Amino acid sequence: MGSVVELYEALANAPDERTRARVIAGAFERLEERYPHLPDLVTHQQLRETELRLQKEIEQLRSDLTLQIEQLRGEVRTDIEQLRGEVKTDIEQLRGEVKTDIERLRGELTTAIERSRNTLLMWLIPLMFAQTGALAAMIKLL
Repeated sequence: MGSVVELYEALANAPDERTRARVIAGAFERLEERYPHLPDLVTHQQLRETELRLQKEIEQLRSDLTLQIEQLRGEVRTDIEQLRGEVKTDIEQLRGEVKTDIERLRGELTTAIERSRNTLLMWLIPLMFAQTGALAAMIKLL
């Protein structure tokens, strides 16, 4: 039996109910052989229900993700503010240390300059007197 018309003729020509039942069972068997995936087919209603369930789950996941993102943003903001405070404290501490170092170096430089000046004066003044004496001696000789 390859078509619906042949099935109809076989049912119409069947002499009793038992033969008709056998023809119908054979038709179902051939149908299952020809379409083995037939039990796996879904109706439009089942498909629509699955689609609605999936949409609901997607919306729930979206809501959960949005909530988690907002929580993470809050945590990141808190961490950033904490780090900002720590950096400001570190910067102020470094400024103080740099100012202290600058003042110390300024003092050391001033001391070194004064020592150099004193050393130069210690040599320059006697040399000036010696030079003046040498000039006076040269003038006398002339």
